[in-house]
Amino acid sequence: MKLATYKTAAGDISVGIVHADNSRVFDLHAAAGKSGIGNLDRFTSMIALIEGGDAALADASELFKRHVGDADLSVAITDVRLLSPLPRPTQMRDGMSYEIHIRQSSRGIRRLALGGDEQAIAALDAEPLPPLADVYKQLPIYYITNRMIVSGPEDTVVWPDYSKVMDYELEYGVIVGKSGKDISAANARDHIFGYTIFNDFSARDQQAKEMPGWLGPAKGKSFDGANVLGPWIVTKDEITDPYSLKASVRVNGELRCESSTAGMLFSFEKLLAHMSQGETVHAGEFIGSGTIGNGCGLETGIFLEDGDVIELEIEKIGVLKNKVVRRGK
Repeated sequence: MKLATYKTAAGDISVGIVHADNSRVFDLHAAAGKSGIGNLDRFTSMIALIEGGDAALADASELFKRHVGDADLSVAITDVRLLSPLPRPTQMRDGMSYEIHIRQSSRGIRRLALGGDEQAIAALDAEPLPPLADVYKQLPIYYITNRMIVSGPEDTVVWPDYSKVMDYELEYGVIVGKSGKDISAANARDHIFGYTIFNDFSARDQQAKEMPGWLGPAKGKSFDGANVLGPWIVTKDEITDPYSLKASVRVNGELRCESSTAGMLFSFEKLLAHMSQGETVHAGEFIGSGTIGNGCGLETGIFLEDGDVIELEIEKIGVLKNKVVRRGK
C-alpha cells in the first residue's frame, strides 16, 4: 500500500491509500466509519495507524478491497494537499551509509573553504579522493535530527538568512513499525513499517563552520522545513529489495544525479540493530539512509539558487518535489 497524509479542501487532515496510478486517495477513516471494520482511532493519523500494527494494516487493506469503488470515499490527488506522510515523526535519525558520498563530501567541504579561488579549486579537484575512514566500516554512523521541522511534498522550503549556500540531499529511509530494544539484525525487518523519500536540505556554509566542533550538524541542517518526507509511505511488502532501486535528482527539470540505492555500508536492518542497543527504538521513528552518492551539490559543486524546484525520485516509491526560496520571496 501507498499511505498518505493529506489535507482536504475543507481543511480536514486525513490518512488514506493512494491508488489508481497515484491519481486518487482513499479515505481510511471515512471508510471505517461507513463499514464498521476496525477501530476508528487507528485511522486518525499515520502514527496511530503505525502503532496499530499488523491488525491496523489488515483492516486498512480490507476496507480498501470492500470500498475502493465507493465514489464518496476517494478523491483526486489534485483536489487535496499532500502533507508529509509523517508530519511529526516520533524521532528522526539519519545515517552516513554511502561510501562515495562520504568521500566526496569531505572534498566538498574543503572546496567551500576556498571560496572563489578557481585555481585552488582546480588543484583540489585534481587530487585523488581520500580513502574511507575506518570508523565508517566499523559501525553505523548517524545523528539525531530535528523531528519538529518536517515538510512534505510540494512545500516551499525557505532559505535561512544566515546561509548563502543551500543544498539538496537525495536520501530515502524507513519508518519503524514496531517498538523494540536490542533488536537483532536478523529480526529487524519485522520492525520496519515502510519506506519513503527524504530530502535533507542543508545550509552548507553554516555546516562547514559547525563540523570542526565535533558535535555534528546543527543550524546547517536545522531550520523550519528542512527535513522533507514524502510523497507517501510505501509499505514494506511492496518493496522486496530496497537496496537495488533506481534513484535520481532533477533541478528545474535538469538531471543532476542518476544513481541507485545499492551499496549501503550498513543495511537498514543493521542500522536498526545498532540503534536499538540498550535503547528502545519506537514505532513512528524515521531512519534515513544518508545521501546516495552524487546526490547533493556538495559532491558536484553545483548548489541551489533562489526559486529552484527539486525533484527526488526513487523507483517504487515516487517523486518528492519541493521549491526553495530566499526569505521574503
